[in-house]
Amino acid sequence: MKKRFFPALMATAFLASAGIPSAQATEGGGSYAPVAAQQQTAACEGTVTDDTGEPLVGATVKVVGDATKAASTDIDGKFSLKGVKDGSSIIVSYIGYNDKTVVWNGQHLDIKLSEAANTLDEVVVLGYTVQTKESLTGALTSIKDTKLKDVTTPNLANMLNGKVSGVYVAPGSGQPGAGAAVVIRGQASLSGATAPIWVVDGVIVGTGAGDLNPDDVESMTILKDAASTAIYGSDGANGVVVVTTKKGKSGEMKASASVKLGIANLNNGRFEVMDGAGLYDYFASFQNADAIKFTRWTPELRNDNFSWWDLATHTGFSQDYHVSISGGNDKLNSYFSLGYYDEDGAVKGYKFQKYSFRATTEYKPYKFLTIRPTLYGSRRDIEDRQYSVSAMYSMLPWDSPYDEEGNLVPNRYSGWVNSQQNNYLNDLEAGNKGTSVNYEFNGNFDFDVQFTPWLKWQSVNSYRFNQYKTHSYTDPRSVGGEGVDGRIYEWSSDVVRKSTTQKLLFNKMFGTKHRLDGLLAYEYKDYKYTYMSATGVGFVPGIEVLDVTAKPEAVGGGVTEYAVQSYFTKWNYMYDNRYLLEAGFRRDGASNLGQRWGNLYSVSGGWIINRESWFNAPWVSFLKLRASYGSVGNRPSSLYPQYDLYSVGVNYNGVPGALISQIGNKDLTWERTFTGGVGLDANFFNDRLRVNFDWYNKNTDNVIYAVPVTGLVGVTSIYRNIGKMRNRGIELTIGGEIIATRDWTWSLEANLTTNKNELRDLYKQKEADGTMVVKPVIIGDGSGIAGSANRLLEVGEPVDTYWLKEWAGVNPDNGAPQWYMDDEDGNKVITDNYAKADYYKVGSVSPDFYGGFSTSLRWKDLDLNANFGYSVGGKIFNYSRIEYDSDGAYVDRNQMKLQSGWSRWEKPGDIATHPVAKYNNTDKGNLASSRFLEDSDFLKLRSLTVGYNFNQLRRYGISNLRVSLSGENLFTVTKYSGVDPELPASGGIVMGTTGASVYPSVRRFSLGINITL
Repeated sequence: MKKRFFPALMATAFLASAGIPSAQATEGGGSYAPVAAQQQTAACEGTVTDDTGEPLVGATVKVVGDATKAASTDIDGKFSLKGVKDGSSIIVSYIGYNDKTVVWNGQHLDIKLSEAANTLDEVVVLGYTVQTKESLTGALTSIKDTKLKDVTTPNLANMLNGKVSGVYVAPGSGQPGAGAAVVIRGQASLSGATAPIWVVDGVIVGTGAGDLNPDDVESMTILKDAASTAIYGSDGANGVVVVTTKKGKSGEMKASASVKLGIANLNNGRFEVMDGAGLYDYFASFQNADAIKFTRWTPELRNDNFSWWDLATHTGFSQDYHVSISGGNDKLNSYFSLGYYDEDGAVKGYKFQKYSFRATTEYKPYKFLTIRPTLYGSRRDIEDRQYSVSAMYSMLPWDSPYDEEGNLVPNRYSGWVNSQQNNYLNDLEAGNKGTSVNYEFNGNFDFDVQFTPWLKWQSVNSYRFNQYKTHSYTDPRSVGGEGVDGRIYEWSSDVVRKSTTQKLLFNKMFGTKHRLDGLLAYEYKDYKYTYMSATGVGFVPGIEVLDVTAKPEAVGGGVTEYAVQSYFTKWNYMYDNRYLLEAGFRRDGASNLGQRWGNLYSVSGGWIINRESWFNAPWVSFLKLRASYGSVGNRPSSLYPQYDLYSVGVNYNGVPGALISQIGNKDLTWERTFTGGVGLDANFFNDRLRVNFDWYNKNTDNVIYAVPVTGLVGVTSIYRNIGKMRNRGIELTIGGEIIATRDWTWSLEANLTTNKNELRDLYKQKEADGTMVVKPVIIGDGSGIAGSANRLLEVGEPVDTYWLKEWAGVNPDNGAPQWYMDDEDGNKVITDNYAKADYYKVGSVSPDFYGGFSTSLRWKDLDLNANFGYSVGGKIFNYSRIEYDSDGAYVDRNQMKLQSGWSRWEKPGDIATHPVAKYNNTDKGNLASSRFLEDSDFLKLRSLTVGYNFNQLRRYGISNLRVSLSGENLFTVTKYSGVDPELPASGGIVMGTTGASVYPSVRRFSLGINITL
């Protein structure tokens, strides 16, 4: 929908009871006009349009100095005011456009409004509705596309990193197409979803934007508090990301094309494994070096130095192409785009491709009817013959995959020091691979019916289809296929999402001071997921279809569904452009809860202080105080937790059967998050300096959790509402223009976020005496790695608290590792015995504060933009050091170099960070403890771009040509010893533990060319 049509419901001026006529009332004969108006022989009439000539519906027209004379434009943009004296000044206003004042001397007025540059008049798309920035009472941030495209990625979530206060983004890894995890205002659930909901052009599309092309995005708005998210009900507990795509505009046809070419190399941070000489010297330093007995243990081994890192990596290459055409007239306008993204991974053998198109049309066959069909489609292809990331780190530099003639050596090669290891290049040589293709299609049929300038029906209807297919080929000659004579695996899944939203939108101006916006709506959406899988074994090498396999190994399939139905309303009231009040209510019914229906609400208010008559501070351009409170909901990730379920996919001796797989909870109900907060928006010095501040308090009750139960009946957990959580924090954004002249502009912006998470209540457990008490619960860290860190759920502590044995350093007398324990009196003492060491709370994952800052410098047509990110506080459990910094416990894999400030114990009296190293060390110094818990502090230069706009090419039909050079991930300042303190997301989840093999982020350099005709 065009921006000008949204405000049509938010800017009318009509009050018949007060004698203020609408355009339609005056055309009807003027029976509602004051006596003074009836005495005039002529009326002030005219038309209001935008700068393209399209009529603006609902624009406010007033006589300056006479509050009784006001009207709003009709569907044709026409207005009529009676009783206007010659020489009167007429002011016309419309949301998102600059006010315009003209003098009327009896002529017909044709008034054109230009779009406002003032950010306070900017229209913000909230998904279901739109508002101007100045009328908002909730906490949200809107970002234009120009501030999003400083990173090269096909995934929208990666673009938010460091740009919005209150939003934490765990980026994707350096693997092409990897997605990020987004958390808004902290983790509000234990086992429910923590990702925000994404809304694209008014349609909820799930916990991600799918394969939407970033070049088709016009803006992204992040909704953070209850005043903004409560309207989304059960989908809004974790925040909402609203995406608005580009649309066609009436006027001259425009065509644009962009090309972005980039090269990328892995950025391995401070982590570095040893070369052949370094590993030899390390082994030679072992206290028991005489125990080393393998055949090749001679001084000549020091000269063997094969780099498995160099083998697996190269300079990756990416190319991104996008073309679009847009334009139209007062009846029809459209936008069409094509996109192609291709990236070859910096780890060899992984290729990512994406094709996309988008077509949006706005057709206005009648003055009262607007039809907006949209078609979007994409195809994503992945070919995975990727070299082993794990081998890059772990393989010994003494072992080469090639013999002296350059041929591949066999698996478990006797000439290797680690002859138990396989040569994974043999599997790649045999042809092992995986491929996948994903089709995404979305069709919208939306329309508006404009009953009057103040009443509109809007219908949004969407059908979304995803099909995912994957194929895996394991050659009979490979390690994984030799036992079964090869394996072929096929998987196919379909996802269908349907939704419809019917909205009745109301907007009126009562007099010149009262404005009321309203929304009444009904929504229904459902989801269906089906899949099939098949595996066959035994075939002739090189043939890759299931039909040739000797026998089936496994088959699978399934269907899951859910549906949600909603009724909701929201109303906004503004008095005299100073006092703001909003209230909303939503009733949701969901299929995956025992107590299906829930009521959710919000109330908020705002006060624009600088518009008070007594306010006298000319250096303050804008000052607004906000407050809000409300509730949102969260559903369990499980789709059928309320039902007793049986698994019928089991058999006994070939006879099908059924086993109980779940005990249902018919009383399971919504998690509810109640959020209260206050905020301040201030602009100073003619909007040159801008400050936004928010404080919030989020309390979640009825926390959904899979509570452990006895496994006597074959079920180990039941979903229950068992606890309470709280997230509390502040958000601060400061920005402004330091220099703003014709030739020079320099702007700075910075944001800071703090969030404190606390578990407030938990389920009760039975004591030996039969009493029920709340006790701490020990859980895993989500990494799925045996021997990794534990976490503790305890009332009063963050839910991401580490529960580990506490490292006490190295015994200076003998170099032994040490830990802490409690003695009989409860005093903390040191022990050399790992088994006797006690567990302690040793920190949490979440940082104390984080954010980003950016600067933009322009001189004439040359510009420079830089974006930084930072995080302070918080801990990472660096599991990779358990294997690669093992003090000799793991001699079958490479080891990491000691870093600056580290030292190894060698003789009595040494004060060292690392214990004595021994061959096949059994001192347990490398087992999980706070030794491997590291600070996650960092400062990053995320991107740096230099560009030039060629604006003098209009004579050649080119309205603009831009050339830019950019770099990404140029440097990181950190003490973290691993690959990257920003751990890659795993399955959309923020991780606090790093595994043994991390695909690093990439340092990328790109050339971009954009041309607009």
